[in-house]
Amino acid sequence: MNATVALLFVGLSALTGCAVGPDYVKPEVTLAPLHNTEAVASRAVDKKEPPLDQWWQGFDDPQLTQIITRVLAQNLDIQASLERVTQARAVAQAAGAKRLPTVDASAQALRERMSLDNPLGLLALNVMPDFPQTSNLFDAGIGASWELDLFGGLKRQEEAAVAMADAAEATHAGVRISVAAEAADTYFRIRGNQAQMKVIEDRIANDTRLLEMLKERRVHGFATDREVAQGEALLAHTQGEGTLLRIDLEAQLNRLDVLMGAQPGTYAQELSAPALIPAVPKITTAPTADFLRRRPDVIAAERELAAANARIGAAVAEYYPSVSLSGLLGYESLTPAGLFHPSTFQPQGLLGLRWRLFDFGRIDAEVAQADAATREALLRYRQTVLRAAEDVENACVTLVQQETYSQDVIRQINALTQVYDDSETAYRFGMIALTDVLDADRQLLSAQSELPRAQTDAARAAVRLFRALGGGW
Repeated sequence: MNATVALLFVGLSALTGCAVGPDYVKPEVTLAPLHNTEAVASRAVDKKEPPLDQWWQGFDDPQLTQIITRVLAQNLDIQASLERVTQARAVAQAAGAKRLPTVDASAQALRERMSLDNPLGLLALNVMPDFPQTSNLFDAGIGASWELDLFGGLKRQEEAAVAMADAAEATHAGVRISVAAEAADTYFRIRGNQAQMKVIEDRIANDTRLLEMLKERRVHGFATDREVAQGEALLAHTQGEGTLLRIDLEAQLNRLDVLMGAQPGTYAQELSAPALIPAVPKITTAPTADFLRRRPDVIAAERELAAANARIGAAVAEYYPSVSLSGLLGYESLTPAGLFHPSTFQPQGLLGLRWRLFDFGRIDAEVAQADAATREALLRYRQTVLRAAEDVENACVTLVQQETYSQDVIRQINALTQVYDDSETAYRFGMIALTDVLDADRQLLSAQSELPRAQTDAARAAVRLFRALGGGW
Protein backbone atom coordinates (compact mmCIF):
# COMPACT_ATOMS: atom_id res chain seq x y z
CA MET A 1 0.00 0.00 0.00
CA ASN A 2 2.81 2.39 0.90
CA ALA A 3 4.55 1.63 -2.42
CA THR A 4 1.33 2.44 -4.29
CA VAL A 5 0.99 5.77 -2.53
CA ALA A 6 4.62 6.58 -3.25
CA LEU A 7 4.20 5.78 -6.94
CA LEU A 8 1.07 7.93 -7.03
CA PHE A 9 2.95 10.76 -5.36
CA VAL A 10 5.80 10.53 -7.88
CA GLY A 11 3.40 10.45 -10.78
CA LEU A 12 1.51 13.49 -9.59
CA SER A 13 4.77 15.31 -9.04
CA ALA A 14 5.82 14.61 -12.61
CA LEU A 15 2.55 15.96 -13.92
CA THR A 16 3.14 19.26 -12.18
CA GLY A 17 5.79 20.04 -14.78
CA CYS A 18 3.09 20.41 -17.47
CA ALA A 19 1.64 23.83 -18.26
CA VAL A 20 -1.34 24.68 -20.42
CA GLY A 21 -1.52 27.84 -22.50
CA PRO A 22 0.83 29.21 -25.17
CA ASP A 23 4.58 29.10 -24.56
CA TYR A 24 6.16 32.54 -24.85
CA VAL A 25 8.19 33.40 -27.94
CA LYS A 26 10.11 36.68 -27.79
CA PRO A 27 9.09 38.93 -30.71
CA GLU A 28 11.77 39.88 -33.20
CA VAL A 29 12.89 43.50 -33.54
CA THR A 30 12.79 44.38 -37.23
CA LEU A 31 13.74 47.93 -38.19
CA ALA A 32 15.49 49.38 -41.20
CA PRO A 33 18.82 51.16 -40.57
CA LEU A 34 18.38 54.60 -39.02
CA HIS A 35 18.96 57.39 -41.51
CA ASN A 36 20.33 60.11 -39.20
CA THR A 37 23.02 58.15 -37.38
CA GLU A 38 25.71 58.52 -40.04
CA ALA A 39 25.78 62.30 -39.64
CA VAL A 40 26.47 61.90 -35.91
CA ALA A 41 29.17 59.29 -36.43
CA SER A 42 30.92 61.43 -39.06
CA ARG A 43 31.29 64.49 -36.80
CA ALA A 44 34.88 65.76 -36.65
CA VAL A 45 35.56 65.51 -32.92
CA ASP A 46 38.97 65.10 -31.30
CA LYS A 47 37.57 63.90 -27.97
CA LYS A 48 37.44 60.18 -27.21
CA GLU A 49 34.10 58.44 -27.23
CA PRO A 50 33.02 57.47 -23.70
CA PRO A 51 31.54 54.08 -22.79
CA LEU A 52 27.77 54.26 -23.04
CA ASP A 53 27.20 53.30 -19.41
CA GLN A 54 29.46 56.19 -18.32
CA TRP A 55 28.56 58.70 -21.02
CA TRP A 56 28.96 61.74 -18.76
CA GLN A 57 32.70 61.04 -18.57
CA GLY A 58 32.96 62.05 -22.23
CA PHE A 59 32.36 65.72 -21.41
CA ASP A 60 35.63 65.87 -19.41
CA ASP A 61 33.95 67.89 -16.66
CA PRO A 62 34.83 66.70 -13.12
CA GLN A 63 31.99 68.73 -11.64
CA LEU A 64 29.45 67.05 -13.92
CA THR A 65 30.85 63.64 -12.96
CA GLN A 66 30.54 64.51 -9.28
CA ILE A 67 26.95 65.63 -9.76
CA ILE A 68 25.94 62.45 -11.61
CA THR A 69 27.61 60.33 -8.92
CA ARG A 70 25.61 62.11 -6.22
CA VAL A 71 22.38 61.84 -8.18
CA LEU A 72 22.73 58.09 -8.71
CA ALA A 73 23.46 57.60 -5.01
CA GLN A 74 21.02 60.08 -3.44
CA ASN A 75 18.09 60.71 -5.77
CA LEU A 76 14.80 59.81 -4.12
CA ASP A 77 13.02 58.79 -7.34
CA ILE A 78 15.77 56.24 -7.99
CA GLN A 79 15.49 54.90 -4.45
CA ALA A 80 11.70 54.66 -4.76
CA SER A 81 11.98 52.75 -8.04
CA LEU A 82 14.43 50.36 -6.38
CA GLU A 83 11.85 49.66 -3.68
CA ARG A 84 9.34 48.86 -6.42
CA VAL A 85 11.82 46.31 -7.74
CA THR A 86 12.05 44.77 -4.27
CA GLN A 87 8.27 44.56 -4.09
CA ALA A 88 8.03 42.91 -7.50
CA ARG A 89 10.73 40.37 -6.59
CA ALA A 90 8.84 39.56 -3.38
CA VAL A 91 5.64 38.98 -5.38
CA ALA A 92 7.54 36.64 -7.71
CA GLN A 93 8.99 34.75 -4.77
CA ALA A 94 5.52 34.37 -3.23
CA ALA A 95 4.13 33.11 -6.56
CA GLY A 96 6.88 30.48 -6.70
CA ALA A 97 6.23 29.43 -3.12
CA LYS A 98 2.60 28.63 -3.98
CA ARG A 99 3.83 25.67 -6.04
CA LEU A 100 5.53 24.08 -3.01
CA PRO A 101 4.05 22.26 0.00
CA THR A 102 3.11 24.19 3.11
CA VAL A 103 4.07 22.73 6.50
CA ASP A 104 2.49 23.98 9.73
CA ALA A 105 3.05 23.10 13.37
CA SER A 106 0.11 23.39 15.74
CA ALA A 107 -0.57 22.84 19.41
CA GLN A 108 -3.70 23.38 21.48
CA ALA A 109 -4.84 23.01 25.06
CA LEU A 110 -8.60 23.00 25.64
CA ARG A 111 -10.46 23.07 28.95
CA GLU A 112 -14.26 22.79 28.66
CA ARG A 113 -17.19 22.52 31.03
CA MET A 114 -20.18 20.82 29.45
CA SER A 115 -23.63 22.31 29.89
CA LEU A 116 -26.34 20.05 31.32
CA ASP A 117 -29.02 21.95 29.44
CA ASN A 118 -28.30 20.61 25.93
CA PRO A 119 -29.00 17.21 24.31
CA LEU A 120 -25.50 15.87 24.83
CA GLY A 121 -25.37 17.00 28.45
CA LEU A 122 -28.80 15.55 29.25
CA LEU A 123 -27.84 12.24 27.63
CA ALA A 124 -24.60 12.02 29.62
CA LEU A 125 -26.45 12.87 32.83
CA ASN A 126 -28.95 10.07 32.28
CA VAL A 127 -26.34 7.48 31.36
CA MET A 128 -23.76 8.46 33.95
CA PRO A 129 -25.21 10.79 36.63
CA ASP A 130 -21.86 11.52 38.25
CA PHE A 131 -19.84 12.21 35.04
CA PRO A 132 -17.35 15.09 35.31
CA GLN A 133 -18.67 18.21 33.54
CA THR A 134 -15.18 19.68 33.17
CA SER A 135 -12.72 18.04 30.79
CA ASN A 136 -9.30 18.79 29.27
CA LEU A 137 -7.99 18.06 25.77
CA PHE A 138 -4.44 18.49 24.51
CA ASP A 139 -3.23 18.05 20.94
CA ALA A 140 -0.06 18.76 18.99
CA GLY A 141 1.07 17.91 15.51
CA ILE A 142 2.59 18.83 12.19
CA GLY A 143 0.42 19.25 9.11
CA ALA A 144 1.30 19.64 5.46
CA SER A 145 -0.72 20.65 2.41
CA TRP A 146 0.16 20.86 -1.26
CA GLU A 147 -1.87 21.98 -4.24
CA LEU A 148 -0.59 19.89 -7.13
CA ASP A 149 -0.04 22.12 -10.14
CA LEU A 150 -1.11 19.40 -12.59
CA PHE A 151 -1.90 21.74 -15.47
CA GLY A 152 0.56 24.53 -14.77
CA GLY A 153 -1.75 27.29 -13.62
CA LEU A 154 0.49 28.16 -10.69
CA LYS A 155 3.57 27.81 -12.89
CA ARG A 156 2.13 30.33 -15.34
CA GLN A 157 1.34 32.69 -12.45
CA GLU A 158 4.95 32.42 -11.32
CA GLU A 159 6.18 33.10 -14.86
CA ALA A 160 4.01 36.21 -15.02
CA ALA A 161 5.28 37.46 -11.64
CA VAL A 162 8.92 36.86 -12.58
CA ALA A 163 8.42 38.69 -15.89
CA MET A 164 6.84 41.65 -14.08
CA ALA A 165 9.77 41.70 -11.67
CA ASP A 166 12.11 41.86 -14.66
CA ALA A 167 10.00 44.70 -16.05
CA ALA A 168 10.26 46.56 -12.74
CA GLU A 169 14.03 46.13 -12.83
CA ALA A 170 14.19 47.52 -16.36
CA THR A 171 11.95 50.41 -15.35
CA HIS A 172 14.33 51.11 -12.47
CA ALA A 173 17.20 51.26 -14.94
CA GLY A 174 15.13 53.66 -17.02
CA VAL A 175 14.60 55.89 -14.01
CA ARG A 176 18.36 55.94 -13.39
CA ILE A 177 18.98 56.94 -17.01
CA SER A 178 16.27 59.59 -16.98
CA VAL A 179 17.36 61.16 -13.70
CA ALA A 180 21.05 61.19 -14.68
CA ALA A 181 20.16 62.75 -18.03
CA GLU A 182 17.94 65.35 -16.36
CA ALA A 183 20.76 66.23 -13.95
CA ALA A 184 23.20 66.69 -16.83
CA ASP A 185 20.62 68.73 -18.74
CA THR A 186 20.07 70.97 -15.71
CA TYR A 187 23.82 71.37 -15.20
CA PHE A 188 24.32 72.49 -18.81
CA ARG A 189 21.48 74.98 -18.46
CA ILE A 190 23.21 76.40 -15.39
CA ARG A 191 26.49 76.77 -17.25
CA GLY A 192 24.64 78.25 -20.22
CA ASN A 193 22.90 80.81 -18.02
CA GLN A 194 26.19 81.74 -16.41
CA ALA A 195 27.80 82.19 -19.83
CA GLN A 196 24.91 84.37 -20.91
CA MET A 197 25.25 86.37 -17.69
CA LYS A 198 28.88 87.03 -18.59
CA VAL A 199 27.75 88.33 -22.00
CA ILE A 200 25.14 90.53 -20.31
CA GLU A 201 27.70 91.93 -17.90
CA ASP A 202 30.03 92.79 -20.78
CA ARG A 203 27.18 94.44 -22.65
CA ILE A 204 26.14 96.39 -19.55
CA ALA A 205 29.69 97.73 -19.27
CA ASN A 206 29.64 98.63 -22.95
CA ASP A 207 26.19 100.24 -22.77
CA THR A 208 27.28 102.18 -19.67
CA ARG A 209 30.29 103.45 -21.58
CA LEU A 210 28.04 104.43 -24.48
CA LEU A 211 25.66 106.28 -22.15
CA GLU A 212 28.55 108.19 -20.57
CA MET A 213 29.75 109.15 -24.05
CA LEU A 214 26.26 110.42 -24.92
CA LYS A 215 26.06 112.49 -21.76
CA GLU A 216 29.47 113.98 -22.49
CA ARG A 217 28.44 114.82 -26.05
CA ARG A 218 25.26 116.44 -24.74
CA VAL A 219 27.34 118.72 -22.52
CA HIS A 220 29.22 119.88 -25.61
CA GLY A 221 26.05 120.18 -27.68
CA PHE A 222 26.70 117.19 -29.93
CA ALA A 223 23.88 115.00 -28.52
CA THR A 224 20.28 115.62 -27.60
CA ASP A 225 18.27 114.64 -24.54
CA ARG A 226 16.43 112.18 -26.75
CA GLU A 227 19.65 110.36 -27.62
CA VAL A 228 20.65 110.21 -23.96
CA ALA A 229 17.23 108.73 -23.13
CA GLN A 230 17.74 106.14 -25.86
CA GLY A 231 21.08 105.20 -24.31
CA GLU A 232 19.47 104.90 -20.87
CA ALA A 233 16.70 102.71 -22.32
CA LEU A 234 19.26 100.44 -23.97
CA LEU A 235 21.15 100.03 -20.67
CA ALA A 236 17.91 99.28 -18.77
CA HIS A 237 16.91 96.69 -21.37
CA THR A 238 20.24 94.90 -21.05
CA GLN A 239 19.99 94.95 -17.25
CA GLY A 240 16.46 93.51 -17.51
CA GLU A 241 17.78 90.62 -19.60
CA GLY A 242 20.20 89.87 -16.77
CA THR A 243 17.38 89.89 -14.22
CA LEU A 244 15.41 87.28 -16.16
CA LEU A 245 18.51 85.12 -16.51
CA ARG A 246 19.10 85.20 -12.74
CA ILE A 247 15.56 83.90 -12.16
CA ASP A 248 16.10 80.89 -14.42
CA LEU A 249 19.61 80.32 -13.04
CA GLU A 250 18.31 80.12 -9.48
CA ALA A 251 15.50 77.78 -10.53
CA GLN A 252 17.97 75.42 -12.23
CA LEU A 253 20.28 75.42 -9.19
CA ASN A 254 17.32 74.50 -6.98
CA ARG A 255 16.25 71.78 -9.39
CA LEU A 256 19.72 70.26 -9.40
CA ASP A 257 19.80 70.13 -5.59
CA VAL A 258 16.47 68.28 -5.53
CA LEU A 259 17.77 65.81 -8.13
CA MET A 260 20.69 65.15 -5.79
CA GLY A 261 18.21 64.43 -2.98
CA ALA A 262 19.04 67.61 -1.08
CA GLN A 263 17.21 70.74 0.00
CA PRO A 264 17.49 73.63 -2.51
CA GLY A 265 20.57 75.68 -1.76
CA THR A 266 22.67 72.80 -0.44
CA TYR A 267 25.14 72.54 -3.32
CA ALA A 268 24.49 75.84 -5.10
CA GLN A 269 27.70 77.41 -3.78
CA GLU A 270 29.79 74.75 -5.54
CA LEU A 271 28.49 76.02 -8.89
CA SER A 272 28.73 79.72 -8.13
CA ALA A 273 31.90 80.17 -10.17
CA PRO A 274 31.13 80.20 -13.94
CA ALA A 275 32.74 77.54 -16.10
CA LEU A 276 32.92 76.80 -19.79
CA ILE A 277 30.15 74.82 -21.39
CA PRO A 278 31.71 71.37 -22.05
CA ALA A 279 32.27 70.35 -25.64
CA VAL A 280 30.26 67.44 -26.98
CA PRO A 281 32.22 64.14 -27.12
CA LYS A 282 32.41 61.78 -30.03
CA ILE A 283 29.34 59.57 -30.41
CA THR A 284 29.13 56.51 -32.61
CA THR A 285 25.56 55.27 -32.60
CA ALA A 286 25.03 51.54 -32.15
CA PRO A 287 23.31 49.26 -34.67
CA THR A 288 19.54 49.17 -34.44
CA ALA A 289 19.25 45.86 -32.58
CA ASP A 290 21.94 46.84 -30.09
CA PHE A 291 20.42 50.09 -28.95
CA LEU A 292 16.96 48.52 -28.77
CA ARG A 293 18.21 45.74 -26.53
CA ARG A 294 19.71 48.14 -24.01
CA ARG A 295 16.82 50.62 -23.85
CA PRO A 296 15.03 49.92 -20.54
CA ASP A 297 11.61 50.91 -21.87
CA VAL A 298 11.91 48.32 -24.64
CA ILE A 299 13.06 45.68 -22.14
CA ALA A 300 10.19 46.53 -19.79
CA ALA A 301 7.62 46.38 -22.61
CA GLU A 302 8.94 42.98 -23.72
CA ARG A 303 8.79 41.61 -20.17
CA GLU A 304 5.24 42.91 -19.72
CA LEU A 305 4.34 41.06 -22.93
CA ALA A 306 5.84 37.86 -21.49
CA ALA A 307 3.80 38.33 -18.30
CA ALA A 308 0.59 38.85 -20.27
CA ASN A 309 1.28 35.69 -22.29
CA ALA A 310 1.78 33.66 -19.10
CA ARG A 311 -1.54 34.92 -17.71
CA ILE A 312 -3.31 33.21 -20.62
CA GLY A 313 -2.05 29.86 -19.33
CA ALA A 314 -3.10 30.72 -15.78
CA ALA A 315 -6.62 31.44 -17.04
CA VAL A 316 -6.79 28.30 -19.23
CA ALA A 317 -5.73 26.14 -16.27
CA GLU A 318 -9.08 26.93 -14.61
CA TYR A 319 -10.75 24.64 -17.19
CA TYR A 320 -9.03 21.65 -15.57
CA PRO A 321 -9.41 20.03 -12.15
CA SER A 322 -7.37 21.10 -9.16
CA VAL A 323 -5.91 18.38 -6.93
CA SER A 324 -4.55 18.90 -3.44
CA LEU A 325 -2.87 16.69 -0.87
CA SER A 326 -2.88 17.28 2.86
CA GLY A 327 -1.79 15.30 5.86
CA LEU A 328 -1.43 15.55 9.62
CA LEU A 329 0.90 13.77 12.01
CA GLY A 330 -0.40 14.58 15.48
CA TYR A 331 -1.20 13.46 18.98
CA GLU A 332 -4.33 14.03 21.05
CA SER A 333 -4.67 13.29 24.77
CA LEU A 334 -6.76 14.21 27.79
CA THR A 335 -3.62 14.91 29.80
CA PRO A 336 -0.32 16.62 28.92
CA ALA A 337 1.57 13.50 30.01
CA GLY A 338 -0.25 11.43 27.46
CA LEU A 339 0.95 13.48 24.49
CA PHE A 340 3.52 11.91 22.18
CA HIS A 341 2.53 8.43 23.39
CA PRO A 342 2.01 5.76 20.72
CA SER A 343 -1.55 5.23 21.85
CA THR A 344 -2.46 8.91 21.28
CA PHE A 345 -0.95 9.11 17.80
CA GLN A 346 -3.61 9.95 15.17
CA PRO A 347 -2.36 10.60 11.62
CA GLN A 348 -4.69 11.92 8.91
CA GLY A 349 -4.47 12.10 5.12
CA LEU A 350 -6.67 13.80 2.56
CA LEU A 351 -6.76 13.86 -1.22
CA GLY A 352 -8.96 16.69 -2.54
CA LEU A 353 -10.37 17.36 -5.98
CA ARG A 354 -11.99 20.58 -7.23
CA TRP A 355 -13.31 20.93 -10.75
CA ARG A 356 -15.39 23.82 -11.93
CA LEU A 357 -18.11 22.24 -14.08
CA PHE A 358 -20.36 25.19 -14.79
CA ASP A 359 -19.77 28.90 -14.16
CA PHE A 360 -21.91 30.73 -16.77
CA GLY A 361 -18.88 31.46 -19.00
CA ARG A 362 -16.65 32.99 -16.34
CA ILE A 363 -13.54 31.05 -17.40
CA ASP A 364 -14.24 31.80 -21.06
CA ALA A 365 -14.36 35.50 -20.24
CA GLU A 366 -11.13 35.34 -18.22
CA VAL A 367 -9.31 33.57 -21.06
CA ALA A 368 -10.63 36.07 -23.60
CA GLN A 369 -9.54 38.96 -21.39
CA ALA A 370 -6.04 37.49 -20.96
CA ASP A 371 -5.73 36.88 -24.69
CA ALA A 372 -6.78 40.45 -25.52
CA ALA A 373 -4.39 41.83 -22.89
CA THR A 374 -1.55 39.91 -24.56
CA ARG A 375 -2.40 41.34 -27.97
CA GLU A 376 -2.50 44.80 -26.42
CA ALA A 377 0.91 44.23 -24.78
CA LEU A 378 2.34 43.17 -28.15
CA LEU A 379 1.07 46.38 -29.75
CA ARG A 380 2.52 48.42 -26.89
CA TYR A 381 5.85 46.67 -27.36
CA ARG A 382 5.89 47.46 -31.07
CA GLN A 383 4.94 51.05 -30.35
CA THR A 384 7.75 51.30 -27.80
CA VAL A 385 10.22 50.08 -30.41
CA LEU A 386 9.02 52.70 -32.90
CA ARG A 387 9.23 55.46 -30.31
CA ALA A 388 12.73 54.33 -29.44
CA ALA A 389 13.74 54.69 -33.07
CA GLU A 390 12.02 58.07 -33.18
CA ASP A 391 13.94 59.25 -30.10
CA VAL A 392 17.28 58.29 -31.65
CA GLU A 393 16.46 59.84 -35.01
CA ASN A 394 15.33 63.12 -33.43
CA ALA A 395 18.29 63.25 -31.05
CA CYS A 396 20.75 62.64 -33.89
CA VAL A 397 19.42 65.35 -36.16
CA THR A 398 19.08 67.80 -33.25
CA LEU A 399 22.71 67.32 -32.21
CA VAL A 400 24.11 67.75 -35.71
CA GLN A 401 22.00 70.80 -36.48
CA GLN A 402 22.68 72.45 -33.11
CA GLU A 403 26.43 72.17 -33.65
CA THR A 404 26.02 73.61 -37.14
CA TYR A 405 23.92 76.43 -35.72
CA SER A 406 26.61 77.23 -33.13
CA GLN A 407 29.13 77.72 -35.94
CA ASP A 408 26.67 79.98 -37.76
CA VAL A 409 26.24 82.11 -34.64
CA ILE A 410 30.03 82.46 -34.24
CA ARG A 411 30.30 83.78 -37.79
CA GLN A 412 27.40 86.13 -37.12
CA ILE A 413 29.08 87.50 -33.98
CA ASN A 414 32.31 88.17 -35.83
CA ALA A 415 30.47 90.11 -38.52
CA LEU A 416 28.26 92.04 -36.08
CA THR A 417 31.24 92.98 -33.91
CA GLN A 418 32.82 94.63 -36.93
CA VAL A 419 29.54 96.38 -37.72
CA TYR A 420 29.20 97.71 -34.17
CA ASP A 421 32.79 98.97 -33.98
CA ASP A 422 32.43 100.71 -37.35
CA SER A 423 29.07 102.19 -36.34
CA GLU A 424 30.39 103.60 -33.06
CA THR A 425 33.37 105.16 -34.83
CA ALA A 426 31.13 106.65 -37.52
CA TYR A 427 28.80 108.09 -34.88
CA ARG A 428 31.70 109.77 -33.06
CA PHE A 429 32.53 111.60 -36.25
CA GLY A 430 28.90 112.49 -36.92
CA MET A 431 28.61 110.33 -39.99
CA ILE A 432 25.55 108.29 -38.84
CA ALA A 433 22.70 108.68 -36.40
CA LEU A 434 22.64 107.18 -32.91
CA THR A 435 19.83 104.85 -33.95
CA ASP A 436 22.27 103.02 -36.23
CA VAL A 437 24.65 102.46 -33.31
CA LEU A 438 21.83 101.25 -31.04
CA ASP A 439 20.56 98.92 -33.72
CA ALA A 440 24.04 97.45 -34.21
CA ASP A 441 24.37 97.08 -30.42
CA ARG A 442 21.05 95.21 -30.14
CA GLN A 443 21.98 92.83 -32.94
CA LEU A 444 25.38 92.13 -31.43
CA LEU A 445 23.91 91.57 -27.96
CA SER A 446 21.34 89.16 -29.39
CA ALA A 447 24.00 87.16 -31.24
CA GLN A 448 26.40 87.10 -28.28
CA SER A 449 23.62 85.88 -26.00
CA GLU A 450 22.61 83.28 -28.56
CA LEU A 451 26.04 81.62 -28.69
CA PRO A 452 26.07 80.17 -25.15
CA ARG A 453 22.44 79.21 -25.65
CA ALA A 454 23.35 77.35 -28.85
CA GLN A 455 26.33 75.65 -27.20
CA THR A 456 24.14 74.67 -24.27
CA ASP A 457 21.50 73.25 -26.58
CA ALA A 458 24.18 71.20 -28.39
CA ALA A 459 25.35 69.70 -25.09
CA ARG A 460 21.75 69.02 -24.08
CA ALA A 461 21.13 67.36 -27.46
CA ALA A 462 24.10 65.06 -26.81
CA VAL A 463 22.61 64.11 -23.45
CA ARG A 464 19.31 63.39 -25.17
CA LEU A 465 21.09 61.14 -27.66
CA PHE A 466 22.94 59.24 -24.92
CA ARG A 467 19.62 58.79 -23.15
CA ALA A 468 17.90 57.64 -26.37
CA LEU A 469 20.62 55.03 -26.89
CA GLY A 470 19.89 53.58 -23.46
CA GLY A 471 23.13 54.73 -21.80
CA GLY A 472 23.65 54.90 -18.08
CA TRP A 473 23.12 51.44 -16.59
